Amino acid sequence: MKRNIIVFGAISGLIISTFMGISMAMMSCGSGDADGGLGSMIVGFSAMAVAFSFIFVGIKNFRDKKNGGVITFGKAFYMGCMISLIASTMYVLTWAVEFHYFMPDFIDKYSEIQIKQMRESGLSGAALDEAIKGIETAKYNYKNSPLHFALYTYMEILPVGVIITLISSLILKRKTAVTLDTELLKS
Repeated sequence: MKRNIIVFGAISGLIISTFMGISMAMMSCGSGDADGGLGSMIVGFSAMAVAFSFIFVGIKNFRDKKNGGVITFGKAFYMGCMISLIASTMYVLTWAVEFHYFMPDFIDKYSEIQIKQMRESGLSGAALDEAIKGIETAKYNYKNSPLHFALYTYMEILPVGVIITLISSLILKRKTAVTLDTELLKS
């Protein structure tokens, strides 16, 4: 099981890290700013779905090839969560390198976009001031606390992995091995 987790976690992590790196590079070159990063987000979530499809593949591979066609929901869920954790960790590490070395002004630009959207939403007075204060606090924490940076980044990707794990585990759980009755096949 450990080998499946590592292999499929690494494949998933490589895919999502590559997509994220490319989409953020495109955004930093100016092609993603016009829509407030919406295009980049769509590409990002699509990439997560593609990358996390390897959760399903990894669980199915283990069930069918290593575990005699049987897997409990719990074991499937555990495998999927570990695959998600490996992939998400690769994503966080890739973003840490990209953010700190290539896009150190990303959070400043992103915060400006959020504040602009708050102002355009019609929010005013104390509510607007409170929203801006929250954005500024999040920006400060993101830039100055490695723990906050990692937690914010994990929260972008890990919930998607857990949802796909849950769905995959429900679909793939099997208490007994499926056997083909050769007599039925002959008739």
